[in-house]
Amino acid sequence: MIIKYLRLKPKHQKSYKTPKCFRYVLGRMWSLVYLRGNILLKMASIKIVLWKHDKKKDGTFPLAVRITQNRKTRYIFTGQYILEKDWDKDLGKVKKSHTNSARLNNYLLKKLTEVDNIALEAEGSKEFISSKQIKNKAKHKGRTISFFQFGSQRVINKFQSGSFSTCKGELSMLFNIREFLKWNRFEEREQVINGIIDRRRNRVGQSRKFGYNFLDHVKGEFGKETSLYFEDITEAFLSNFKVFCISYLDHKTRTVTNHLIYIRTLFNAAIKEGIVETKHYPFAGEKERIRIKPTQKIGLTREEIKRIENAELEKDTAMWHTRNVWLFSYYFAGIRISDVLQMKWSDLMDGRLYYTMNKNEKPLSLKIPDQVKGILDFYRPLRQSNKDFIFPYLKKANPNSKRDVFVKTRNGTAILNKYLKEIAIKCGITKNLSNHIARHSFGNIAGDTISPLMLQKLYRHSDLKTTILYQSNFIHKDADDALDAVLNS
Repeated sequence: MIIKYLRLKPKHQKSYKTPKCFRYVLGRMWSLVYLRGNILLKMASIKIVLWKHDKKKDGTFPLAVRITQNRKTRYIFTGQYILEKDWDKDLGKVKKSHTNSARLNNYLLKKLTEVDNIALEAEGSKEFISSKQIKNKAKHKGRTISFFQFGSQRVINKFQSGSFSTCKGELSMLFNIREFLKWNRFEEREQVINGIIDRRRNRVGQSRKFGYNFLDHVKGEFGKETSLYFEDITEAFLSNFKVFCISYLDHKTRTVTNHLIYIRTLFNAAIKEGIVETKHYPFAGEKERIRIKPTQKIGLTREEIKRIENAELEKDTAMWHTRNVWLFSYYFAGIRISDVLQMKWSDLMDGRLYYTMNKNEKPLSLKIPDQVKGILDFYRPLRQSNKDFIFPYLKKANPNSKRDVFVKTRNGTAILNKYLKEIAIKCGITKNLSNHIARHSFGNIAGDTISPLMLQKLYRHSDLKTTILYQSNFIHKDADDALDAVLNS
């Protein structure tokens, strides 16, 4: 290395002074390099080139800004195409033989200047910047908001509107996407997974500390995060992200699909707001298609329902309350357990239940079945006002605080799932007895005896297709008859 050579002391001399010419060379070199540790880093070389690896049908080639730094090369394509005969390789400009040479050269000069300025800014701040970083900064120059900034603002909006379950789920997905960006493919799989677990455990620990503020946490994590822009999310990005979710986050197919749906939702919203152009949409046409695979839905039979109804449980115990809540859900065509826990006495009027589904805010009115009246008779003496919750799980919740109601509802559903497992064992039910299976059980028993339109109303589905697809899980008669006809013919 020249620098090392210039510092050598010849054996035959007592002292050594670097010649002026060498000192000049050395000074020029220091203006073109940065020394970090033991690595010598050279200034980036930036040039407009004709990219000959992608010839179009009309014989033209794309023009690109080539960035070379420490023998690493990146390209920023300008979107302009010309014939090879119209390109001056030595001067790096369009020849006058091209009809729009002046306009194109001005455009290319502008692009070249933008990239060059980024490199010069890094030089002035004594900051090392790689060719990849220069490319990313040039691509994102002038953009107002990143993917993470846009997503975090949506989380904040949902939190402020009281949609706590949704906003926490979306925040979790933002963290997973950021983990993907941090993914070092050369690192051992176990190390990557352990790092993800440690960071997740640390976040949970921070959230439990006194003085924790959810909104401050979201802003601090993603408010200034610019490592990902919508334009960066390509088909290749999504393909690699799916692999990462399955291999390192241990996600099931449906969870991966939920992440893709979330990215698509943000993309659609960003396009509407003019943050990203439609041409960058990675889900259009033959690009990334989100396919929701149907899942097997299994409900209880009438006989199994009877076992739960007739099970001998000690009155006013946790298991006894759990059964009441679950049956209440089943008797009302599978109302979601979270909605059941939040029901108040004011929702019952004139022998009917009036409530609005939290998931889609659809209102519904159903008559109170005779089976439900017995359950209500037990809890009615405990009522102090019409604003009281029917069931005891939210007894200590502040009804004026949406967040407190959400937290206690979440805790209540976890308790119910725990005791439902014990009830299943007691009743000799081998199926996975959970909160949501009340809905599946109603669908299973209904079968094809009720018209799809009526089932749509009972299920509170927005689309009849959803009802038909849902109910198809529980209609087996035609297939069974066909099988018997073949085997017994």
